[in-house]
Amino acid sequence: MPRLAKPLTAVEVSKKPPGRYGDGDGLYLLVKKPEAAFWVFRYQTAGRMREAGLGRARGRNAVTLAEARKAATELRAVVRAGRDPLAEREAAAKAEAVRSRTFAEAAEAYIAAHEAGWRNAKHAAQWRTTIAAYALPHLGKRSVGDVATEHVLAALSPIWREKPETASRVRGRIEAILDAEAAQGNRTGENPARWRGHLDKLLPSRRKVAPTQHHAALPWAELPGFMLRLSMADGMGARALEFAILTAARTGEVLGARWCEIDLGAKVWIVPPSRMKAGREHRVPLSEPVLALLRRLETIREGGEPAAFVFPGGASGRCLSNMAMTMVLRRLKRPDLTAHGFRSTFRDWTAEQSDFPGEVAEAALAHVVGDRVEAAYRRGDLFEKRRKLMEAWGAFATRPTSNAAFEMETA
Repeated sequence: MPRLAKPLTAVEVSKKPPGRYGDGDGLYLLVKKPEAAFWVFRYQTAGRMREAGLGRARGRNAVTLAEARKAATELRAVVRAGRDPLAEREAAAKAEAVRSRTFAEAAEAYIAAHEAGWRNAKHAAQWRTTIAAYALPHLGKRSVGDVATEHVLAALSPIWREKPETASRVRGRIEAILDAEAAQGNRTGENPARWRGHLDKLLPSRRKVAPTQHHAALPWAELPGFMLRLSMADGMGARALEFAILTAARTGEVLGARWCEIDLGAKVWIVPPSRMKAGREHRVPLSEPVLALLRRLETIREGGEPAAFVFPGGASGRCLSNMAMTMVLRRLKRPDLTAHGFRSTFRDWTAEQSDFPGEVAEAALAHVVGDRVEAAYRRGDLFEKRRKLMEAWGAFATRPTSNAAFEMETA
């Protein structure tokens, strides 16, 4: 039972010096300094003492003695019913916070929580840009608990046909944000941005809206002649494109290559997980043509920093820009081609002109295995088989070509 205390008077409430003064039945006046006095209700629950604040006892908008006694009486009834007033108050405050938490706040919280695990700052920037441009105008001020299918459709419909790839990414990002909110208990029910079994019934598939467009690729039979022309082109961009073709690597992986990733003695280039699309380390066997290229680049390498870029850009400490290889193709009068398309050239050559299994070619391209079961059984990276494949590819790509063929290509 609460300690019995002599009831306070209104005058005492206004004049008591710093200290704690009981009014009875768990109600106390807490004076910290003359202008800072508060009402608190003390009670015991689950074997521990707790205090619930009832407001200021002095000053502007102060809670009167009579009001404090009434509030304490109501809280005593809650305690006698076996409940915890503070826990209920905290739950109510959380519920109110959830009701007032907007999609914009949820989106920023999601990005902040995940950006450290994303490959680079550009990925986080793309998230913020697409969410701000397409999702926030329709969902930003809405409570996360109130976001419904109609609101998601309002964000996606205007861009679903014009920008299907962007729209698909926005949908996935909205779905991820709302899933995270559901995991935190901030919303219930089905995710209104879910595709399968939901939005796929309301929107046409992305493939029907915009059929897949493959990167322009050079026919494999034309590659030796093209490589001859490329070897005669000046500039770091041309060397980077040579390296990309001979290793069948992605453009970003090539441009970000650093000397510390390359072991010329072991004839291997190890791309760290942070720069790989699948987020896994990728070992690339280096063929003789690639090694010859790297040895030439070593002779003009600036400084001896292990972390220096293999293909440095114009500014100090920067790699080549994403446009470097595209500009090389334009100078060679092949704007119809893309750097990424040479990966298709490699894959076509492997399938049509070699005896190497498809799984070896897919491993060379660092493609993710189709399903988890197959991935579990295929634990190795087929490195030695890939080394033989890349040697064969390098020999083919750099094989001597006739003058007639070269003149025909340069005409």
